[in-house]
Order: sequence, then structure tokens, then C-alpha cells
Amino acid sequence: MRQIPVDTSDAMVMVAQPPTVKIKDRRTGEIATDADTGAQMMTVDVLFAANGEAEVLSITVPAPGITGDLVMGTSVALTGLVARPWENEFNGQKRHGIAFRAVAVTSLAAQAG
Repeated sequence: MRQIPVDTSDAMVMVAQPPTVKIKDRRTGEIATDADTGAQMMTVDVLFAANGEAEVLSITVPAPGITGDLVMGTSVALTGLVARPWENEFNGQKRHGIAFRAVAVTSLAAQAG
């Protein structure tokens, strides 16, 4: 699947919702894992502000890539952020969107102090 690198160098990024475990299958409660490493996957909602616009993005990241105390409002750095277009069909309805994944989400709170 195609991955598009996202430039975060001029963006302000802060935690909108703290990390939660990513669920692969809601019916069974199966937790998502990284296909390469087997690490548990997490989802972090961030406020991504750049070029005069702001948007909340849900970022998927392996649990070992979450560094620091990521509470609401914490400024963070996103390492290796990529966007992946997706499309599926469920009950005859076609859906599409963009999924975001990062190698790491790191708190910048310690650096600010």
C-alpha cells in the first residue's frame, strides 16, 4: 500500500486525547499489533496545526514509540509520520479515507522546562 510522508517541521502538534489501545476487531476485542514487530498498537488523537488550519488526526503508533506523559494539551513531536489512503466496502457501502501512522510520538514537555 502506498505511504505518503507527512512534513511536520512547520506544524504545531499537541495531544487532543491520550493514547488508547487500538482494537483490530470490535466484535472479538482483538488488539491490533504491528505486522513486523508484533508490538501492541496504540491510537493517539492529536491537534495538528499548520498553514493557518488545525485538524484533529488519529495517529496509530506502536506502544514502544510512545514517549513521555501524553496528557491532553501536551506538545509532541511525530517521528516518521505517513499518510495511507484506504478504501473498503461494507454491506454494499464504499468507504474511503486517510489513515495516519507514526514511528513515535514524543512529549516535548520535558524539553520546554
